Amino acid sequence: MYYWGNGLFQPIQVAEKIYYADNISPTHKLLIDKFNKIHAGQIEVVPIDLPFEKFSTNERKELLIRYLRSKSDKIDIFSVDQIWVPRFAKWTEPLNRYLIASERELIINQALKSCYYNGDLVAVPLYFDISLLYYNNDQLKKLPNYLTIKNELENFITWEKFFDISRELKKYGKPVYLFPADNYEGLMCSFIELMESQNAKIFVGDSINLKTKEAQKSLQLLVDLVSSGITPQDVTEYRETECYNKFVKENGFFLRGWTGLSVWYNQNYNDEDVSSKYFVAPIPHFKGAKPASITGGWNLMLAKNSKNKSASVEFIKFLLSEQSQKILFEQGGYLPVNKKIYKDSSFIQSHPLFNEYKKIIETATFRPFLDKYTRGSDVIAYFLKEAINKNISVKDALSNAQRVINSGEIFIR
Repeated sequence: MYYWGNGLFQPIQVAEKIYYADNISPTHKLLIDKFNKIHAGQIEVVPIDLPFEKFSTNERKELLIRYLRSKSDKIDIFSVDQIWVPRFAKWTEPLNRYLIASERELIINQALKSCYYNGDLVAVPLYFDISLLYYNNDQLKKLPNYLTIKNELENFITWEKFFDISRELKKYGKPVYLFPADNYEGLMCSFIELMESQNAKIFVGDSINLKTKEAQKSLQLLVDLVSSGITPQDVTEYRETECYNKFVKENGFFLRGWTGLSVWYNQNYNDEDVSSKYFVAPIPHFKGAKPASITGGWNLMLAKNSKNKSASVEFIKFLLSEQSQKILFEQGGYLPVNKKIYKDSSFIQSHPLFNEYKKIIETATFRPFLDKYTRGSDVIAYFLKEAINKNISVKDALSNAQRVINSGEIFIR
């Protein structure tokens, strides 16, 4: 495009467009608008919204894979569940030369660990997440032994003690403990968390090993939660959102969730401060085992076929900046990945919940960063749900999952 000015025929500067695929929350949109304003006329980020409400994590994964396989250049940056990084690495541009060592050192290790594949930095974390236990303080403080229960919860309660408390709470007719048990990655997170608490792994080399006492103990606990009535049976059809809604609407006692419940509440219910109602605590652990909270979060990857790599990296660095990361936490409830924020005493003082998160982060554990994990997790989650629904025994569920994965047979749900 051209225009006439001062008698000269001059080109009009057109902004370089970069296409960014993610769950575009209001906070994401705020940051995109902020970046576009700063770089007006030079770079324009065009969001491609893949909302969590419309696409499950697995659906989103398959959608991105199909698009990237087509070798289209219409996506420049896309976000992935941190556990997908090995699967997507072949379609991405390594970021080693774009982020120098000093820039990488600003990212917390728990998040950066998920961004490497075969020695290359193939992603950067946008935000970090960690599983935790929410408890309804308004409900618990009505109990005569409230202070004892609160102390147990805040000091790494065991599953054995948690079961004792929960059995007593059933008489009040409210959901006692909610966790998502549908056939998807969220159920795998609960299972691996229980395994990691016992220092047990599901992968041995390239093979799955589920015929262990630790695996049986882990799955049996999930089965017992539902069969005992501590967890309602309908959680086998629930993912996070359904659990959150039931917890809020029915005044449940406990909820297994991720960081950011208050922000989710404000977006879906009322714009009020519920931090004095919903408290956080570490996930329970087996007696004699270690506390373990599974990590989550979403990483940014640069498409190999992008024609706008430099501009895309400019946007990625903007999202990693201290200011952007603070906005992600304050307005979106997303845990920051920038180390500076964790050392910012004034920021921590103004956000008391941050100290609770820091304590739980110390117990962080990870899902396997393996290319074949995503297929394996789909199979395992299917059989975990079958066992929780009592359609199959714990032993058979684990044995069948191991056989299907290790044999490589075609698996149809």
